[in-house]
Amino acid sequence: MRHDELIHEISSQCGILPEYWDISGKKHIASLETRKAILGAMKLKIDSEKDIVKEINKRKWRPWKNFIEPVHVISVNDQPLSIPVHIPIKKSEESELMISCSLEDEKGRRDEFRLAPEAIIGAGEQWIDGTRYITVTLSDFVKRDAGYYVLDVECRHPDRVFPRSHTKLHKKSKIIITPDTCYIPPALQAGRAWGLSVNLYAVRSERNWGIGDFADLKRIVRWTAGMKGSFVGVSPLHVIPNTKPFGVSPYSPISRLYKNFIYLDLEKIPEVMECEDDRRLIGAKKFRKELDELRRTELVDYEKVALVKEKVLRAAFDFFYRKHFSRNTSRGVDFKRYAEEEGRCLESFSLFMALWEHMKRTKRVYTWREWPEGYHDVAGKAARSFRKTHRKAILFYQYVQWLIDGQVREIAEEARNPGMKIGLYYDLAIGSVGGGSDAWNYKDVIAGGADVGAPPDDFSPEGQKWGFPPLIPEKLRETGYELFIETIRKNMKYGGAIRIDHALGLFRLFWVPDGMAAGEGAYVNYPSEDLLRIIALESTRNQCMVIGEDLGTVGDNVREGLKRFQMLSYRLFYFERNYPDPAFLPPERYPEMALCAVTTHDLPTLYGYWGGRDIQTRKNMGIFPDDSTRRKQAEERERDKGLILSALKSHGKVPTEYPSDPGLIRKMTPELCLAIYRYLAQTPCKLLLVSLDDIIGTINQQNIPGVVGSYPNWMQKIRIILEKMLKDKRFTDLSEMLGRHFGVNAGNKN
Repeated sequence: MRHDELIHEISSQCGILPEYWDISGKKHIASLETRKAILGAMKLKIDSEKDIVKEINKRKWRPWKNFIEPVHVISVNDQPLSIPVHIPIKKSEESELMISCSLEDEKGRRDEFRLAPEAIIGAGEQWIDGTRYITVTLSDFVKRDAGYYVLDVECRHPDRVFPRSHTKLHKKSKIIITPDTCYIPPALQAGRAWGLSVNLYAVRSERNWGIGDFADLKRIVRWTAGMKGSFVGVSPLHVIPNTKPFGVSPYSPISRLYKNFIYLDLEKIPEVMECEDDRRLIGAKKFRKELDELRRTELVDYEKVALVKEKVLRAAFDFFYRKHFSRNTSRGVDFKRYAEEEGRCLESFSLFMALWEHMKRTKRVYTWREWPEGYHDVAGKAARSFRKTHRKAILFYQYVQWLIDGQVREIAEEARNPGMKIGLYYDLAIGSVGGGSDAWNYKDVIAGGADVGAPPDDFSPEGQKWGFPPLIPEKLRETGYELFIETIRKNMKYGGAIRIDHALGLFRLFWVPDGMAAGEGAYVNYPSEDLLRIIALESTRNQCMVIGEDLGTVGDNVREGLKRFQMLSYRLFYFERNYPDPAFLPPERYPEMALCAVTTHDLPTLYGYWGGRDIQTRKNMGIFPDDSTRRKQAEERERDKGLILSALKSHGKVPTEYPSDPGLIRKMTPELCLAIYRYLAQTPCKLLLVSLDDIIGTINQQNIPGVVGSYPNWMQKIRIILEKMLKDKRFTDLSEMLGRHFGVNAGNKN
């Protein structure tokens, strides 16, 4: 077999798609170099034809040689369990074979059973390199609840069958039993709800420290509940570097497992109020002046806010360590209980953060790949030694996450008390940066030498590279989906709904090898059925709805898969058209199992859209390849504004005498904005997400994709202070209008 054919075969085994069709209908073939680079990023050895053949055979015969697969993901309705094992044995010795098994649940309860030789029936046979293997099916005897189990299987037979190596047939497998659908609150089984989306970092208030914080969020939740809204959506709260320009995007986190301390309301932390050093610092005139300056800035100064908050937190931690941790007070015990429950996940994250800070301070390096090589391994000698000698530094980061957990829990409780149907609606980023904590702690699962991206489209003719590495599908399975499970579980905690960014990634991801242009990438398939089932299990356990962001060219199989598991589709007003006719889709043609909204952080606000601010900004930044492209988009925008007016008029959302010519309406108005949301409120969609930026008239969008440094992405503050916004008549009007459409009485309580 030729080298090229071998690469094609191993690529197919590893899920690399040979071709894809872009948004314009153009077919792209994955080049040989692209496939080889992706295989290398997957950590395969393909230096020679001999190596490639070895990798091919490894995957071809792996189920037989592995004895038992590392993980099985099974429907709760597909029971009792039947798990295959593969045993190397001579036919003449099958009568001496004995298999013992135990199945342990998450509470440590164990069922044990044994298969005597006469009960062992082979279900298949295969010869590999002169060795005979048989398949034996292990059958459970009861129907079990959804959850995580460990199946321990030991196969015993005479030593002459496997000289000195019978222990090789003693392995464990993770069994994941899942429901067939995600959680939908009882009130939404046949009902609908609306909520408010907020970029928390952008919130101004009289009391925060220059960035929106959890106290602001708590107040917004209470306010939304008073308006009879059912949820508050926030942009990702993941840990980020808090440094500009590359370290402020909530979609490029260090870790998706834990949250950013910059959102803490420090004045609600007991140690901050009790610590004499902190009281003296916060009470100082110079410090209060610094906070006032941070509040007045037009852009969030992440670095200064983080510096100020970390200084206060470190003094608070020292006080906590002396008064509570060392003395084992009830507060100290509560912290220790949290740390114990979080276990290795929090321990290794905090170790990374302590090492990261240490290396920045002493070596002036900013990613773990720049650390001395001995520190690259979380379980290595250097990291273990650092853990022993810097125990208190590691505890600090555990303490911070404990504080965050407590404040978020209080917000979730606030969301439940007024009877909101959902509560907090989180956003989960598609990945984390290669130099961060997740990539360090789980580097065997995360690819090296490739980025996640997107193929060329109308918005990015050259394609996109998003700056973080993909997860390796094979390695995910080999580790029992540990990282994926932890990511979903931790991001659903205390939430009533979660939006999974780029839900296409559950089915396939676009890999762009290092050194190649985005357009040279290729798609890689993922074990979507397993991933969707795990999400469904965590969804039901956490009573958390799931919304899959399925924008763009995703394919019918993606939307059908999401719908089958009762994951809501994500529909934007800007994009819902009667294609190929550009006319806007009538409300009645929106799907029921969906969240609908006007826009996102990556797209213009309604006010910016109507005024063409996004087009002008891209022109000023030189993003358009030529002026004809800009003129074409400006013309299409004018056409679309006219189509919006036509859609609103035909459905009675504006008066008949309202202008039909967009040239007569130069600026978006509160009345027109409300009419568009009234149009969406008429859809059958389960959820309607209202952008706070739209209601208050924000012009600039929060993020322009693919731009770093030349535009204030993720830094722009809301122009109205929160205390005034709570009394803004535009929200009263919104509440009254949505109250009529969603069957609740309007109201606006602070």
